[in-house]
Amino acid sequence: MNVVPFASHNTTKSAPAWGRRMAGVLLAMAVAPVLAQGVYRIVGPDGRVTFSDQPPAADAAPRAPAATGPSAAGNAQLPYTLRQVVSRYPVTLYTSADCAPCNSGRNLLNGRGIPYTEKTVSSANDADALKRLSGDASLPLLTIGSQQLKGYSDAEWTQFLNAAGYPAQSALPAGYRRPEPSPLVSTQAASPTAAERATTPPADGAPPASPEPAVPVTPPVSNPSGIRF
Repeated sequence: MNVVPFASHNTTKSAPAWGRRMAGVLLAMAVAPVLAQGVYRIVGPDGRVTFSDQPPAADAAPRAPAATGPSAAGNAQLPYTLRQVVSRYPVTLYTSADCAPCNSGRNLLNGRGIPYTEKTVSSANDADALKRLSGDASLPLLTIGSQQLKGYSDAEWTQFLNAAGYPAQSALPAGYRRPEPSPLVSTQAASPTAAERATTPPADGAPPASPEPAVPVTPPVSNPSGIRF
């Protein structure tokens, strides 16, 4: 009968292997809670998407960037995607009173929910500014970015609005308010010149102030010709 002798285990040689196994178990136990937390998808205020194992802060909700122009308050309320289109291709409608095609164009923009600025042409200065802008005085005039569309055409306006990226249906928020129409040329009262102020008597009857005497300019050494700048 063959007897196989019992071989005793050498604990000294097996210790490193046992230690490596225990280190692997401890590492797995440490990593498991991290993996269980999951990964968070975070969309920043600028639309950039990042991933993190930390949840976003409660006050890190995307905020609308500051808008400029006459419709700044309205643009701040727009959805992010629509706000980007408006910033790249702003829409301006030029109209006048008693203009039926202007009304048709306005209805198209309002029905589709297009944010736009309306400029009215009602004075000679407005008409001159319109001619300098488009080359003639035809209305309505629609600008989408740098593109000019003269006269109203449902098909043409729709084509260019689609190409600019405006949504086919209104995406305006419920509280959106359109900016009020404003004249193409803003009129301001001209301030009186220094000569007019000197010759116009004050309202209280006091004598007008004498104009200040001109101070002679002595040419410097480096400027012997006496040229004034």
